[in-house]
Amino acid sequence: MITVSYVEAFNDNYIWLIHKENSHHIAIVDPGDAGPVLRAIEQHGYQPVAILITHHHGDHVGGISKLTRHYDIPVYGPANEGIAAVNHPVHEADDVYIAELDCHLSIMEVPGHTRGHIAYYRDGMLFCGDTLFTGGCGRLFEGTPEQMSDSLNKIAALPDATQIYCAHEYTLDNLAFARVVEPDSSDLIQRIKDTEEARRQDRPTVPSTLALEKQTNPFLRCDVTNVIQAAERFALKSLKSGAETFTVVRHWKDTLD
Repeated sequence: MITVSYVEAFNDNYIWLIHKENSHHIAIVDPGDAGPVLRAIEQHGYQPVAILITHHHGDHVGGISKLTRHYDIPVYGPANEGIAAVNHPVHEADDVYIAELDCHLSIMEVPGHTRGHIAYYRDGMLFCGDTLFTGGCGRLFEGTPEQMSDSLNKIAALPDATQIYCAHEYTLDNLAFARVVEPDSSDLIQRIKDTEEARRQDRPTVPSTLALEKQTNPFLRCDVTNVIQAAERFALKSLKSGAETFTVVRHWKDTLD
């Protein structure tokens, strides 16, 4: 059985550790800072066997070099981003097999936040970096709105039970914006209450499920009448497609951040 734990880094990053039950082997997802990972390794006796990178931003890759000085392990990452530390570049639909975990991960190319952003998927778990967030999605630093819309649609096609392991604790902020878009959503109001309670108890709000995101995340609801109408009121024009609605909703949130 595969399980997942985390270490926290910086102000709000999660570095995910993929485990095999009854084993000390781990794969490390997006180690932006080596320090908390090395402390967890020492505390728990972990044995790293791979590093998985979703995109090139420093808070996702900054700890690779220090970790690989300690451990001679493969570093998987997007082939289209030229990350120097990546020695196993991967493309859409490639299969990453980590033998020590007996774990297969399928590669999804999900550009938008960056040009070459990828996600790793296996049996109901998605490690999606900064593409899809709990309650939100990543900013468009390099890609286009059309690319991000397509990437989110690709994720939305996964099974509803998929656990969404994004890289940041942004949920409360994202849901505050979602409430601007859909102020009367009972699902959203309940999720905000649940999220506030979790944070009061210092519990992470990640992972969530894809089903919950489809109910409450405006960026996965750009084909829903309430979201389309809200976006049209903001844009003061009619919108003809989900991609157009996404473009407006992403810009709307940018104006409030």
